[in-house]
Amino acid sequence: MRIVVTGATGNVGTSVLDALGRDDAVASILGIARRPPAATFAKTEFAAADVTRDELASHLRGADCVIHLAWLIQPSHDEPTLRRTNVDGSQRLFEAVVAAGVPTLVVASSVGAYSPRTDQQPVDESWPTEGIPASWYSRQKAEVERRLDRLEAERPELRVVRLRPAITTKRDAASGQRRLFAGPLLPGALLSPGWIPFVPDVPGLTLQLAHADDVGDAYRRAALADVRGAFNIAAEPVLDPSAIARALGTRTLRLSEGILRRAAHATWLARLQPTSPDWLDLALGIPVLDTARARSELGWAPTRTADETLREVVAGIREGAGRATPPLQPGRHAAELRARVGGEQL
Repeated sequence: MRIVVTGATGNVGTSVLDALGRDDAVASILGIARRPPAATFAKTEFAAADVTRDELASHLRGADCVIHLAWLIQPSHDEPTLRRTNVDGSQRLFEAVVAAGVPTLVVASSVGAYSPRTDQQPVDESWPTEGIPASWYSRQKAEVERRLDRLEAERPELRVVRLRPAITTKRDAASGQRRLFAGPLLPGALLSPGWIPFVPDVPGLTLQLAHADDVGDAYRRAALADVRGAFNIAAEPVLDPSAIARALGTRTLRLSEGILRRAAHATWLARLQPTSPDWLDLALGIPVLDTARARSELGWAPTRTADETLREVVAGIREGAGRATPPLQPGRHAAELRARVGGEQL
């Protein structure tokens, strides 16, 4: 089996390559990324291509499956650029899959595609995917879902699978995710045991995590199994602020949503950190995921708990962990500052 992976050098992409490389059913892998990595992966060759402008179909011909992971988080101050990659680039990739005659397409959707929750009860894959209007990330994930709906209606012979994972991370992604969400001004020492001052206790805030290696295994299973449709991917337990504080060995500090939003907005506008304030709307609105379908139809189950994953990535950020791929490369503080915080995704 030959599999093509777009966005192959990022947090999830590297875990997908690792999972596919260990599977005897996979003969070869083509990783597509804007910048090929220095790291090597079993059974994998790389091609440099940008989903927003480069010809794609020639890379896909002869593939049994395409796993589409390419997605931008930054520049957070330039939503049109994000949309060109995330929505328009996805559409170009879908059209290339059809043109190349690939029989299976597996797409990275997200918990962020779901409509706002009404309570803390877990939702299955039938929950509406209209997104959270205040969040650009959620709006774009929901729009890609609509594009997939049309693709499935027009091409019923194409097997389409969409995974909707919770927040996904791992130690190797620590430097990359610090760049995306915290920026170069965060002192690593602040994340040392006993030094984390507090966890904001905002009413309604919950955190659901999945380890990237477990998510990579879910993509492997979706690519190889005879399944269609959507699958929620997440690990237990669901973490509220108290649970997060216990996992990190600190305390909680009660804060109102308004105070946290104003602080996020002011520091984002000042380019002190890269995360736009609408991520708070996303965090407070996304539902808790029911993963029963992934467990029963994919045979998938997480191997790490959510609190283990949280401790792992916090330690990775503190220690400057990364991997030899452009998105995950550690130690690029000077380049981040040159690009301005919240600017171009490095």
